[in-house]
Parts: sequence; structure tokens; C-alpha cells
Amino acid sequence: MDFRLDDDQRQLRDSLRAFCDKEIAPRAADRDHNGCFEDGLIAQLGELGVFGLYVPSEFGGAGLDCVSYSMMVEEISRACAATGILISAHHSLCVDPILRFGSIDQKQKFLPPLSSGEWIGAFSLTEPNSGSDAGAARCSAVERSNGWELNGTKCFVTNGLEAHVFVVFAVTDPDNPKRRLSAFIVEKGAPGFSIGKVEKKLGIRASSTVELVFEKALIPRDSLLGERGRGLRVALGTLDGGRVGVASQAVGISQAALDVARDYSKTRHAFGGPIAQFQAIQWKIADIATAVAAARLVTRRAAWLKQNERGYDAEAAMAKMLASETSSRVVNLAMQVFGGYGYINDYPIERLLRDAKITELYEGTSEIQRLVIARKLLSDPGWINRGSSACHSETATS
Repeated sequence: MDFRLDDDQRQLRDSLRAFCDKEIAPRAADRDHNGCFEDGLIAQLGELGVFGLYVPSEFGGAGLDCVSYSMMVEEISRACAATGILISAHHSLCVDPILRFGSIDQKQKFLPPLSSGEWIGAFSLTEPNSGSDAGAARCSAVERSNGWELNGTKCFVTNGLEAHVFVVFAVTDPDNPKRRLSAFIVEKGAPGFSIGKVEKKLGIRASSTVELVFEKALIPRDSLLGERGRGLRVALGTLDGGRVGVASQAVGISQAALDVARDYSKTRHAFGGPIAQFQAIQWKIADIATAVAAARLVTRRAAWLKQNERGYDAEAAMAKMLASETSSRVVNLAMQVFGGYGYINDYPIERLLRDAKITELYEGTSEIQRLVIARKLLSDPGWINRGSSACHSETATS
């Protein structure tokens, strides 16, 4: 396996980086302070084609590969983690399940406006009493003569304020433990469907996180996504891809921490010269760079496996766990380079520290990722050796 970017991918990366440096990064602090995306940003991103990057052209997408998608999320998250998760959640948690499990009519209806950014997508699995234990969901969907009636509450929904389309999971067969859940496509404005509490968060503040309320909400009969009773299969398959997106976001945050720590060490003077001349600082930068390279490699590998339609559930869990824990660790290490200045919001490192933490929590906590990895290894002891093929990747400054 060779994870080095080809010419087209490098061109995409360079154009994305130029856009991010000019349009996204300069307003990241304001976006964080205001707790919302500025007017026109989503439309700009839509013009770039990032909302349907690996959607086939027949459905309005760019038709690119999953490695390019991972790289795109990384580059945008390097500039602004909140903008990165806007795109990642939209693409991997809403567009992807419709692409994989939707009927041809659903694909034709939803994918073109989702790919253009005209509509933003969201994913709703978590409930107040069922987080990691998705099978304990209580939100119900009852089949009526004129459609499906949804009742219940969902929480922690990323993109909730911006979204027009929601992939929602509800109990359709409460007496069947193996097939309790079904997946539905719910549109904004459905009767009985409303936005509840809007959460205030430690980090990624521009990204909206909301509660969804269904009170005898009526949705069309053809809103069912995939087979009835196979919602857990849809959810778990979707989360595998979502973990690649979050891993990419975490790598982007880590890369941003490396960039600002390196640059600051060259300009901050103490004891007669730049602090970059001191071994203590050099070792921190070397440790950060090495950790970022490792996280990027594992993340690119998971994206490559997804693109090539190989099993990648445990690899996605590895990428998400390693990249997220690396992000929290290296951003904290980078803050030490700044000393006391890193603790004030004149410098971006404090925002990166707040943004990094969430990557260990959503799309399954690090503890859940460890369960996925351990179960895979215990059920298939030879798996880890089969997956250790030699490969190449970009450097930490790619």
C-alpha cells in the first residue's frame, strides 16, 4: 500500500490549503468567540465542492476518493476544527449512509442538494439515556396509514442548526432485541419535529450541537433508510466512516499545533536568542512531529481501506483512538512551548486545546474504540499481522 498523494491529490491539497489560509483560518478565533459560522462561509465551501467530495458525479458530487476526503477534512480542521466537523459530520454521517443504504429515489432526491451544500446534513443516534449503548434508544417510530410517527428526544446532534436533512434512528420493533432500530431520513420542517436545547460547549463552538424533539412527528412512508429493523447495522457502518472523519479532524488540529509551536519558537526570544535553540524546545517539537506523522499514517490507511471496500471497522477505531488521543497530548505539549502566553486567547493554542478534547468523545469514546479493536483481535488473532503490510505516507508537514 502506498499512501503518498498522487498529483491530483496534491493539487487538491494545495488549493484547499490556500483557501483555508486565506478564508478560514483568519476568522477562526472570531468564529469560536461568536459561536457560529459567518454568513457566506457555507456557500463558499459549497462552491469548492467539499460537501460531496466522494459522491459519484451522477448524484452531483465530485466523484473523488476517500483518501482525498480525509485529507480535505484534515486541511480544513487545521484552519478551523469547527468548520472541519461541519463538513465531516455532513459528509460521513449523512451523505454516506444515504449513498450506501438509500434507494435510488432517495439518492436522486437528497444527494444532489447535499453534495452542493445547498442542504446540510446531520446524524442523530444519541439520546439522553443512550450514548455508547445505542441499542437502548427509546425514540420510537410507529407505522401509520399516512407515514411514520416519531416520538422522543435526541441529543448532541452536530450541525443541528444548519441541517436540512437528518438521519435519525428510532425503535420500530421494541420486542425484537436484534432488530429494534430502524433508520429514517427526516427533513427540517416535518410536522411535530423541532429543535430543542442548543448546547454551549468547551470547544468547536461555531459548530452547532442541539437537541431534537419529536412530538407525534409525521414523516413520509418512504423516509425509511435501508431495511426496517436494520438501523443498528446502518448506524455502526456509518460510524466507521465517521471515525475516519474525526481522526482526520484530530490530525488537522495536531498539525496546527505543530505549526504554531514551531513558528512561535523561532520568534520568541529568551536568554539571548530564540527559544528554538534550546534542546528542551527542540525535543517537544520533534515529539509532536513524530506523533502527527504516526496519526496521519494510521488515518490514511483506514481511509484507503474504506475506499477500496475492504473491512476497516477496527482500523477506523485505531485511527480515531490514536489520532484523537495524540491530538490532546500534542496540543498540550505545544502549549508548553508558549509558556504563559499559550493560556491566553491572543494565541490560537488555547483554542486548539479546547477543540482537541472533543475528538476523544464523539463518534464513540476512546474506550469504545478499544472495545472494537480488542474484539476484532480476540475473534481473529491473525488480523493484525495481515494488516501490517509495508506502506508509504507523507511527512508530518504534508
